Amino acid sequence: MNDEHTIAPVRKCVEVGCTAEQAFRLFTEDIDSWWPLATHSIGEADAESCYFEGREGGRIYETHADGSIHLWGTVTEWEPPERVVFTWHPGRNAATAQEVELRFSDIAGGTRVELEHRGWETLGEEAQLTRDGYETGWPPVLERYVARCA
Repeated sequence: MNDEHTIAPVRKCVEVGCTAEQAFRLFTEDIDSWWPLATHSIGEADAESCYFEGREGGRIYETHADGSIHLWGTVTEWEPPERVVFTWHPGRNAATAQEVELRFSDIAGGTRVELEHRGWETLGEEAQLTRDGYETGWPPVLERYVARCA
C-alpha cells in the first residue's frame, strides 16, 4: 500500500478563437505579450519581460530592469502544436519544481487548451497552500491569454 499523500493537480481548460498552431505559439513564443508580470512574477514592478525558449531544455524566465534573469522553469517536452511540458519553480530552488502540462486540441471555431499543474509534494508543508493559491491564480492569467488569442 502506498502511504504517500498525493495532492490533486490543478486543472484548467479554456477555449480560444484561433488555431492550435497559433494558440501554441502565443502561449510560448509570445508569452511576454499577455503574461501579467505586474502581479504574477518574481520581480513584480521590477520585472520587464518574460521569455519561453521553444525547445526541450529551453528556459522559461523573467528579466528585471537591472538586467538580472530569474528562472521560472525548464521545458521538458516540446511537441508543437499539440503539447508542451515544463518544470515550474518561479523564485524557488529547482528541487521544489512542479510540472505544468499544456495540451492544445482543435475544436470547432478554435482550440481547447488544457492545463494541468501537478507535483505539489516537492513543496513539503507548504504544498497544499501553494496549490490552493494556483487554483485561484491560474484563471486570471489564462483570461489574459484568451484575450490575446482573440
